[in-house]
Amino acid sequence: MDVQAVLTELKKLYPDAKPALRFSSPYELLVAVILSAQCTDERVNKVTEKLFAKYNTPERMLALSQEELEGYIFSCGFYHNKAAHILSASRDILEKFGGKVPSSLEELTTLAGVGRKTANVVYAVAFGGDAIAVDTHVFRVSNRLGLAEGNTPEKVEKGLMRVIPKKEWSRAHHLLIYHGRRVCHSQKPNCQECTLADMCKYHSEHR
Repeated sequence: MDVQAVLTELKKLYPDAKPALRFSSPYELLVAVILSAQCTDERVNKVTEKLFAKYNTPERMLALSQEELEGYIFSCGFYHNKAAHILSASRDILEKFGGKVPSSLEELTTLAGVGRKTANVVYAVAFGGDAIAVDTHVFRVSNRLGLAEGNTPEKVEKGLMRVIPKKEWSRAHHLLIYHGRRVCHSQKPNCQECTLADMCKYHSEHR
């Protein structure tokens, strides 16, 4: 596997690769990423447009009861757990970090309800850190290409970190997401149109 060749081709294909979630602060990004689990970014952006008009800081968010917050985020799915996580993380940010979202990966992962994927996204996107967040697209595309194989997001993350230069981690995350959304679909990957097919383990096994 020529990792650099894969990255070069992905950069050619998706020069505009960037976060799809809309946000104007690290806190807004954190909330949006929590909401994005098992939900499309398009849906999250519609929900947060209304939510952030009034509740865009930890203090303001905690003025809502869990039931009230669930009413705002209902259409994102798993709204009960997501509301609990958002309120818990907001409380931690106020009580442990003076009202500001922490900027280190280690501290981000201490926030209640914040898993490694969410922490990686916030660390990379909001604070310019080097991290690879493994969502369903990154997990699928990495395994299919043979870039990094594993049966858990953590194993794939470690594999990608080994083969991709650190300075490329955050960019690679977005490139792999774009490829998963536009070409390497979950049910029917469009291998006929994929310019990475000749380098792809999945394609060589299924042609």
